[in-house]
Amino acid sequence: MKRTEKKSYQMDLSTGPILGKLLRFSLPLMLSSLLQLLFNAADIVVVGRFAGDTALAAVGSNSSLITLITNIFMGLSIGTNVLAARSLGAKDDAQLHSTVHTSVLVSLLSGLLLIFVGLFGARQFLTWMASPPEVIDQATLYLRIYFLGMPAMMFYNFGAALLRAAGDTRRPLYYLTLAGVANVVLNLIFVIVFRLDVAGVALATIISQYISAVLVMRCLLKESGALRLHLKDLHINWRVMGQILRIGLPAGVQGIIFSISNVVIQSSINSFGAIVVAGNSAAANIEGFVYVSMNAFYQACISFVSQNLGAGKIRRIRRIVLTCVACVAVVGFIVGTAGWIFGEQLLGIYTTSEEVVRMGMLRLDVICRLDFICGIMDVMVGALRGIGYSLAPMIVSVVGVCGLRLLWLATVFQMPQWHTTTGIYLSYPVSWIITIAAHVACFVVLYRRLKKKYAHLEDNG
Repeated sequence: MKRTEKKSYQMDLSTGPILGKLLRFSLPLMLSSLLQLLFNAADIVVVGRFAGDTALAAVGSNSSLITLITNIFMGLSIGTNVLAARSLGAKDDAQLHSTVHTSVLVSLLSGLLLIFVGLFGARQFLTWMASPPEVIDQATLYLRIYFLGMPAMMFYNFGAALLRAAGDTRRPLYYLTLAGVANVVLNLIFVIVFRLDVAGVALATIISQYISAVLVMRCLLKESGALRLHLKDLHINWRVMGQILRIGLPAGVQGIIFSISNVVIQSSINSFGAIVVAGNSAAANIEGFVYVSMNAFYQACISFVSQNLGAGKIRRIRRIVLTCVACVAVVGFIVGTAGWIFGEQLLGIYTTSEEVVRMGMLRLDVICRLDFICGIMDVMVGALRGIGYSLAPMIVSVVGVCGLRLLWLATVFQMPQWHTTTGIYLSYPVSWIITIAAHVACFVVLYRRLKKKYAHLEDNG
């Protein structure tokens, strides 16, 4: 009976109606991502309300830098997801066992490395980003404390990637619910009661991250079959590591270059002063909720496509991608439009300053309504990674998104009439549209190649 309960969390993604399973997979994943984002939202709301606009800017301006530093390792978790899902589809238990134990050890080692990067590099990174003088001291303190939680963050994300490969998105949702409640409660205690300001917010965040990591570890230790974690078997299988790197490293490099372009954009925004930085940070946090709602379909696309590739169901892959594109467009349009319509009320949650709200609306007016375009772009990236091609979307994204944005800042933004925050924000939708066209062209070519490669297999997809 116990074994049956454990298996009920998993889902065979290579059989049955696609839309129903996609929604059952994506909804808990969407809620999980929203809860994870609430870690940062709780930080920003509490610090904005009870510690002032300078503290708000200190916490909010760190997000792009944190993403930049951690992206290479988060990319490896995508490699873990693809390889584990493919092993499950092919019913290769030996490969899955090696993937689990290699991935877990890599996550822990990555987290330890990131502690030292954060502790010793925080202030220099913020200096390079041209953080305002009134913000940099508090931002440095926040960043150093935040990075003490990196082993937990890495372990949770790699562990959740393994569960997601098996179609299990429910248990990560339960764990993040508990951690999210703890984060909110601790935020209120540390900031309001103990007056720790940004330090209290950072402490609350890392404690909640360790809670979620411990729960995922407990889950994997009790899992059945080849997905089960055995601490004595922790090792790096270099053949498996090579496969994870082949898929995950380009994803991580793409994430880094994306983040570099975002850091450059953040630096341009920083040049307008603390009020603009605070408004931009609050608006970006609202957009984050739109983004993670769509990102669930990107992650679903990777897991579904990878499992079906492992099972040899190539024709089914095309239907999966089309279904994911349709879902992400609808969800992105609805949630993005709602975020824009209720923008002033939502921004008012983060700050009582009318000027900060006005600055935040400038961003929502341009980006939030068009976020669904970004969702479509990401699903196409997920489709390419799911079929095993990670280098192609990296190159296309680097040129199409990052290159265009940096070119925009160097040209259009320098024109007097466009040297505004709105001038910066317009670079986003322009780059998304151009990059989608290139990704679709890549997928058509590579999918045809894949069909020829697997033509000898019977495809009942």
